[in-house]
Amino acid sequence: MAAPQLALRGLTRRFGDVAAVDGIDLDLAPGQIFALLGPSGCGKSTTLRMVAGLERVDAGTITMAGRTLADGGTGKAMRPEKRNIAMVFQSYAVWPHMTVGQNVEFPLKMRGVGKAERRRRAAEILEVTGLGAVAGRSAAMLSGGQQQRVALARALVYTPDLLLLDEPLSNLDAKLRTQMRHEIRRLNRELGTTMLFVTHDQDEALSLADRVAVMNHGRVEQVGAPDELYERPATPFVRDFLGRVVMVEGTLTRTADGVRVFFGETHADVAVAATGLADGDRVALCCRPEDLDIRPAPDARPAPNELRATVESAAYLGDSIEYVLRIADGTAVVTGGRHQRYEAGDRLALTVDPQRATVWSL
Repeated sequence: MAAPQLALRGLTRRFGDVAAVDGIDLDLAPGQIFALLGPSGCGKSTTLRMVAGLERVDAGTITMAGRTLADGGTGKAMRPEKRNIAMVFQSYAVWPHMTVGQNVEFPLKMRGVGKAERRRRAAEILEVTGLGAVAGRSAAMLSGGQQQRVALARALVYTPDLLLLDEPLSNLDAKLRTQMRHEIRRLNRELGTTMLFVTHDQDEALSLADRVAVMNHGRVEQVGAPDELYERPATPFVRDFLGRVVMVEGTLTRTADGVRVFFGETHADVAVAATGLADGDRVALCCRPEDLDIRPAPDARPAPNELRATVESAAYLGDSIEYVLRIADGTAVVTGGRHQRYEAGDRLALTVDPQRATVWSL
């Protein structure tokens, strides 16, 4: 297994009595896109700033390609400009008084690269990022998406060992965000640059990253591939933070043919895989809304792995319909196809796939 491009060990940053980052361990493989995902205040931006050298490390170490960038034990830290790390900020920080080409050349100029070589390398990265045709245009005249590309080109032009992205798409509209996700993915494939970005947007993290670390209160709750985190969450926080969850409370019962969860007066039950839970425990059965098969409820009692629900409200979204359902003693939001519509008061049958359901102790 290749040595990590970036390794964080016991990384800690305190502000008074509060640990903004509390002893996290992370590895980034060469050429990987890695996301730090979590709500505001979880420590993801502080982590990024420590890697960049813009924030002090109170404990732990940061190493990159075998070099120690910071060591909280000794207090030693490499200066930011010596780390060969590029950073793209949320605001882009494109200089409006320069042309696109001058913006991209500027980091090379600051490094003492000759004029001819600066122009050659800037021209190359401008073509890669699709900006070759606007190289001579004022950066102030560009759209938000184009300015984001300029910021990326300027960060990549001097071939950094690591590219940091701080909420890079949050200032773009929904359509441009989707386009820029594909653009960043393409640049990663073509250039092989290792990327670490922070975001609170789960769609952005799941669609862009090879691996994701979900952070909460300065700690890492779970690290894994996007599908692993979404389909096999390790903690309730990860389960609830990533996407929607249909949660129904019931009683776990061990029967002759396996373990099932029963749901009160509806007499519904779902087969489950459960370890560490005892017969009679109160539990929550959880699944993703898209894993439910929805149809009108028959008059018969629920079949195995089938829940009953009542539509409380329906909202037309264009490509789908969003329903608020009453299930047992709780409510859940699910999405259905626009060609099969249900109205408030309709009774529905929800078939659960036991392989995609998880059980949690209450």
